Amino acid sequence: MARCPSHLTLTPSPTMASLAGAASSRLFPSTYRARISLSSPASSSSLSPLSLSSSSSYSFAPLKCLLTSPLAPHFFLNQRASSMSTVAAASDLAQLKSAREDIKELLKSKFCHPILVRLGWHDAGTYNKNIEEWPKRGGANGSLRFEIELKHGANAGLVNALNLLQPIKDKYSGVTYADLFQLASATAIEEAGGPKIPMKYGRVDVSAPEECPEEGRLPSAGPPNPADHLQEIFYRMGLNDQEIVALSGAHTLGRSRPDRSGWGKPETKYTKNGPGAPGGQSWTAEWLKFDNSYFRDIKERKDEDLLVLPTDAVLFEDPSFKVYAEKYADDQEAFFKDYAAAHAKLSNLGAKFDPPQGILLDGVAGEKFVAANYSTGKD
Repeated sequence: MARCPSHLTLTPSPTMASLAGAASSRLFPSTYRARISLSSPASSSSLSPLSLSSSSSYSFAPLKCLLTSPLAPHFFLNQRASSMSTVAAASDLAQLKSAREDIKELLKSKFCHPILVRLGWHDAGTYNKNIEEWPKRGGANGSLRFEIELKHGANAGLVNALNLLQPIKDKYSGVTYADLFQLASATAIEEAGGPKIPMKYGRVDVSAPEECPEEGRLPSAGPPNPADHLQEIFYRMGLNDQEIVALSGAHTLGRSRPDRSGWGKPETKYTKNGPGAPGGQSWTAEWLKFDNSYFRDIKERKDEDLLVLPTDAVLFEDPSFKVYAEKYADDQEAFFKDYAAAHAKLSNLGAKFDPPQGILLDGVAGEKFVAANYSTGKD
């Protein structure tokens, strides 16, 4: 999963269109700050697959966007004055379905697939399986909407994703932030040509910034010991080596911008013309298409214009990861199958569902979240 390991950092632009471009940052680390920052075509500067995201806890550039984005003040004002102050006990099925259609239209116009994936990963990726109590355990609970968590280094640029989704949240008050973030993430994968994710909804939102997790739970893009770092971060979430590698495959989407994440080239032949705001360095040539090219390109390393972070390279160097990376490079069907399961599991981490069994949009049953399934809470 190491790719949330980013889902990285995005810098806000003056217009919504540029924000969309900025949205193209990687998943987790910012998770990779470079990686996990799954950025959308418009702006893939964050890394982090958890850059899952891109971007989790990789090194990131200062979160300038929070201070300079013309939309940030509006977002935080809205956060305090409107629906942010009202926590829905559960999401509404009809509104969830309508919100999904609006997200599809947003993706078509803003090319923000990577940053929406990163947003979902970073909200869920703070989960600690050794803590039973909600919301102290972190996870998919909508806490990333609060400024204090947005300012975490791994989340640089994600204010752009929030600004993109806020109109949809305002329109559908019966959808929680926790559900909206995960709905957007799964929809972005599917709309980019990826597998159908067996999602369920009904996540309850935390109600105050005091309930946000402490900083430091997300992955980083260039740690001293990449394999150990990925395992430390993702094992804490209850994820295994296969899931780490499968989730890292989401880096097939997005790009990294050195001015935001500290990683990648300012521009390459694949990013100089956009879509969205031009620039940055992508992991793959077709960085808005979800397939297994990430694994093939890392394995071959034939193109200097494609990004390979330390947390990417280690997938083919460490024996624990290599067996899965080799498999996914050769078999896209196997990758899609394992990725879909890992993404769904990540999206449920730490969540409290109402109703407890969750809400299904497409008749695909999901596992009820039970902390004991991941840990006794005593280890």
